[in-house]
Amino acid sequence: MKIQEWWPLVTAETRNWLIAHNGEPLTQAVSAEILSATRGATESGWWAGESADGPQLTDAAVDWIETIANGEDPAPIE
Repeated sequence: MKIQEWWPLVTAETRNWLIAHNGEPLTQAVSAEILSATRGATESGWWAGESADGPQLTDAAVDWIETIANGEDPAPIE
């Protein structure tokens, strides 16, 4: 599932956290909600995997979220 597909499926609280903490490792709660929305699926376009600090989104996903935060219409991540 692409980020543009799961983004509206997570709560506003999670979307707000992703915007406020864009580029930071995900919290367990945020990660769990994303994985629940995607039924556990991850895609290389938005999921960078685990780091020592926690799960990470890709640079493309971080840019996509920044575009959303700026009120712009982001291009889909393939």
